[in-house]
Amino acid sequence: MSQVIHHNQINAIEEALQLIFQEGKYADQVIESTLKKNPKWGSRDRRFIAETTYDVVRWWRWISSCGEVKDDDEKKFLKAIRTWLILQGSEAPAWLDEGISSEKILANIQKLESVRALRESIPDWLDELGEKELGESWDKELHALNEQARVVLRVNTLKASRYVLQQALKQSEIEAETLPQCADALILQKRVNIFQQPVFKQGWFEVQDASSQLVAPFLDVHPGMRVIDACAGAGGKTLHLASLMQNKGQLIALDTEGWKLQELRHRMRRAGAGVIETRTIDSTKVIKRLQESADRVLLDVPCSGLGVLRRNPDAKWKLNLEYIERMKKLQREILERYSQMVKAGGKLVYATCSILHSENQEQVEQFLSAHKGFLLEEEKQIFPSEGFDGFYMARISRSNV
Repeated sequence: MSQVIHHNQINAIEEALQLIFQEGKYADQVIESTLKKNPKWGSRDRRFIAETTYDVVRWWRWISSCGEVKDDDEKKFLKAIRTWLILQGSEAPAWLDEGISSEKILANIQKLESVRALRESIPDWLDELGEKELGESWDKELHALNEQARVVLRVNTLKASRYVLQQALKQSEIEAETLPQCADALILQKRVNIFQQPVFKQGWFEVQDASSQLVAPFLDVHPGMRVIDACAGAGGKTLHLASLMQNKGQLIALDTEGWKLQELRHRMRRAGAGVIETRTIDSTKVIKRLQESADRVLLDVPCSGLGVLRRNPDAKWKLNLEYIERMKKLQREILERYSQMVKAGGKLVYATCSILHSENQEQVEQFLSAHKGFLLEEEKQIFPSEGFDGFYMARISRSNV
C-alpha cells in the first residue's frame, strides 16, 4: 500500500466500524453512506476506505487476536485498523500509534495461526457447525469464503446482448470477460463504480453473482408461461426470469416486505421488464388465491447466507445457531405452503445461498417424503471453492395426477 494514509480516511473507517459492530448496521449500506457523505474524495481514497473497512470486518477475530484488541477498549477500532495495516505488511502512520508493537503482532501470528477458527476469522460455533455438516471439505470452503468477491454483471437481454454490452464497457475502458457456464454473465477484470456508467442507467445490466445467475435458467421457464417468484425480495432473479420469458406471459413477484417490492418496481422500469406484477404477501389469502395456478414457482427462500459470506462478511458476526434454526423452520413452512401454487404438471425450484446440507438437501428430502405428488428432477450444489457464491437449487416437478 504505497499511498499516504490520512487522518480523515482512518476516521471514516473507524466511524464505519462503530456503526457495523456497535449499532448492527449492514456493512454495504454503511460503506455506501460513508462514501456518499464525502463526494470530494478521489477514487483511490474511496477504494482504500471501502476495502479496508470490509477487510477489518472480514478478519475481525484474527485481527483482534493478533493485535490483542479487547472488546471493552474505547480505541479498539483504531487498534484494529493499525493491526490490519501491519498484518498486510504496510507501515502504519506514526500518528496511529494505538495498540501493541508490530513485533508482538507478528509473534502472535506464529502462535495463533494453527487454530482454524482464529486463522479464518469465524466464531467457534460456526466452525463447529461447518465441520459437522461439510466434513473435510469445510476447510477449503471456509478459506474460499474469505476471498474477495468478484464483480459479475448479468446482461439484460431485453435491451442488449452480451457482446454489445462488453463493447460498450470497453469504450469506457472497462474490461470484462465472458463466463462459459453463464450465458448472460460478464466478469469485470478490475473493480470500478459500475453504477455510474450510462449503460447501467439505461438498464442494460444488473450486478449479480455467477452462481445466482444459474437459478432462473434452472427453473426452465418459457415465454407465455405463468411464473411466480414467491420470495422475490428486490427482484434480482425476477428480472432474470423476465428476460428469459422475453417479456411474454405473466410473472408475479411476491414478498412479505413491501419496501423490497418497491425497489423491484424501480428496477423493472429501468430494465423494461413489463411482464412483472408485484404483490405483497400481507395475508394467507394471497397464496390461497394462487393455488395450483402456476406453471413455474421459484422459492429462493430466506437462509443463513453462509454461501455469500465473501460479499457479506459482517453476517458471520450477526449470525447465531438460534437464527439458523428459525430459518430452517421458515424454509419448511414456505415449501409446504407455497408449493401448492404449482399446478399439475408444473415445476418449482427451491433455492438457497447456503452450503449447509440441513438447509438444502435435507429440506428437500423431508418435503418429498411428505408429498408423494412431487418428484425431484435435478439438484445442484455450488460451493464457494468453485470461484463464486455458494448456492443450492433443486428442481421439483408436480405430477399430472
